[in-house]
Amino acid sequence: MAALELDYEFGSPELLEQALTHRSVGRINNERLEFLGDSVLNCLIADELFRRFPEIPEGDLSRLRARLVNQSTLANIGREMELGQHVRLGSGEKKSGGHRRASILADAVEAVLGAVYLDGGFEACRGLVKRWFDQRLDSLPPASELKDPKTRLQEMLQGRGFDLPTYSVLDASGADHQRVFTVACEVAALGISVEATGTSRRKAEQAAAEIALDAVSG
Repeated sequence: MAALELDYEFGSPELLEQALTHRSVGRINNERLEFLGDSVLNCLIADELFRRFPEIPEGDLSRLRARLVNQSTLANIGREMELGQHVRLGSGEKKSGGHRRASILADAVEAVLGAVYLDGGFEACRGLVKRWFDQRLDSLPPASELKDPKTRLQEMLQGRGFDLPTYSVLDASGADHQRVFTVACEVAALGISVEATGTSRRKAEQAAAEIALDAVSG
């Protein structure tokens, strides 16, 4: 198996070995390093966003960070490094294709960063995070586009001096594991009332808010 291409040379290679060891292998695994790496990553991304976007408020910075630091993005970084072929798994995880599982790849990326932090310090981690995230930072959408429909509808109405919308569940049907909710969203000041469905109340409310946004904007 080829060596992991990390652009970092460990002084204590046993740290990297532990970072690549899933809990299914045994008691000594990468969970503690994952915990550490997660904190380091969030701090470094927060620092970078703070510097890049000096005018953006805290809530938008948090949304941008969540867009970057999540399981999907970290798993993609793991795939780019072909990390799956280097992660040590127990026999059960091997048989179930654990080396391809997004959660395992994402956790391993954070664990590797935790190992680099212990081995080389904060600036060594900064170099890695910069390589992993530079293009992703450059291609971030406007922070306003990351807000969910309910938040955008609320802010739009507040900006125009209108009361907040109200949501009500009109129907909930189906078996417990296949529930379908129908929700109404009403903007009384504008005479707007729309309905939408979703597999949870929250999803139905968001879908209704999206429809209401189109109606208010139109």
